[in-house]
Amino acid sequence: MMWFLMILLASITSHTLVCICSNVCPKKCVCDSAKSVQCFRLQSFPTGITKDVRKLNLGYNHIKQLKGRDISGLTGLEEVIISSCGVEVVEANALRAQGLLRSLDLQKNKLHQIPRGLPPSLETLNVGHNRITGLQESVFEGLKKLRLLDLQNNQITNLRSNTLSTLVKLECLYLDGNQIETVQGALRLPQLNLLSLGNNKIRCFPSAFFTPLQSLTTLRLPGNLLSRVPLDLPHALSYLNLDRNQIRALRNREMGQLRNLTSLSASYNRLVSVDGGLRLPNLTVLELPGNHLRVLPSRLSPKLERLDCRQNSIQEVTFQHLSGMKQLKHLFLENNTIWNFEANALRNSVHITNLALEQNLLSSIPGGLPESLIRLDLKGNRIEAIQEQELRSLKRLQVLNLRRNKLTSLPQITLDLLPRLRTVYLDGNPWNCSCELLGVKRTLLARRVEIPKELCTEHMSAPGDSWRAYLMAQDRCEEYFMETAPEDQVEQTDTEEYYDYDS
Repeated sequence: MMWFLMILLASITSHTLVCICSNVCPKKCVCDSAKSVQCFRLQSFPTGITKDVRKLNLGYNHIKQLKGRDISGLTGLEEVIISSCGVEVVEANALRAQGLLRSLDLQKNKLHQIPRGLPPSLETLNVGHNRITGLQESVFEGLKKLRLLDLQNNQITNLRSNTLSTLVKLECLYLDGNQIETVQGALRLPQLNLLSLGNNKIRCFPSAFFTPLQSLTTLRLPGNLLSRVPLDLPHALSYLNLDRNQIRALRNREMGQLRNLTSLSASYNRLVSVDGGLRLPNLTVLELPGNHLRVLPSRLSPKLERLDCRQNSIQEVTFQHLSGMKQLKHLFLENNTIWNFEANALRNSVHITNLALEQNLLSSIPGGLPESLIRLDLKGNRIEAIQEQELRSLKRLQVLNLRRNKLTSLPQITLDLLPRLRTVYLDGNPWNCSCELLGVKRTLLARRVEIPKELCTEHMSAPGDSWRAYLMAQDRCEEYFMETAPEDQVEQTDTEEYYDYDS
């Protein structure tokens, strides 16, 4: 009987030790109950990791190579992160045994090629910020479940479309920040919905390059050398970014098929013209700053909500330009040479909340602005006076920017016409600090409107006659305030959210 008990005890002890050992976390690692392991300050791949681990995070260590024997026993892995480790080589087929692996992150290393023999279960592969110079079709063989491929910021110079043709489930492809000069063939990726090729050296695309991409909704091509909008763009596109190229015109014949496009950005190109009545019926955002436009684009989509034409050479804004923009909310026209903003030019834009006209040549506030305006920016113009009729409609205005104009006075009626005003920028004007202006300042402060602190501040240390003159002026102003004080203060009403562009 004693002999039997001793054997039983030994068996229990052995089993307990095995269980304890199987749950031991490797040195310099943190393990949690979700079968996740994260390690720090390693010089090589850690040993002693439990075989049932699902997530392995080795980011920000010093691991120069990854071999099959390091990881072959970890067959339950679903996610592996070995980023920012200085990895130079991943042995071929090192990850083949990981039949459940869905996500592999090898970004910010020193890889010269994509690892070969990756498991067919892979859905996300991030090898951005490495030293990869080319793509081989054989590398992607069997990756029929891959949905996201990130190759940005490598050294790829040539994109041959057939190298990616086996990725039949690919949805997102990032190739930004390479050195791609030539693009060959048609990109046959039927499930692709996002393609990003920004900051390369692409001058043009083959005529059939985009034709097979019938699921593509987002296309990013900023920072290339394109001189025209690529041909045969997919009908499904909803977002198109062409910033920082060399495009001179937006034409219907190149874009007329993009009837689902909602956002178009062609900032900092060489645009001199935009076809009138550009046939983009669902466009809601049009970004065209930093071009050479002399005329504001007109007859655009009736659904347009945001139009940005900053830093162009536009001189006039008329009702004819804006009459069809009935859903417009944000209009940005800063840094042009606008001298004429026609009265009531925005009378059809009854939803507009933000109008930016800073750094132009306006001599007065445009008349007939919509009541919906919440922010009006007129900084850096040539406005000398404010007329009552210019502000009469602006019952909802919260922010008024009049910096660096030629104003000398601010009529008291301004305050009565702007009951919701909460911020007014006034610095940089040659103010005549009369009693009326000081009264306006006092009223603004009483209404808790934010104004420049330095507006008409008097120095109390004036000597001699100047001091006496100052005291007499103060007395006169006090009398003026008492005579003109309104019986009831204008109450500050609830404010609405406004677009907070730079003031």
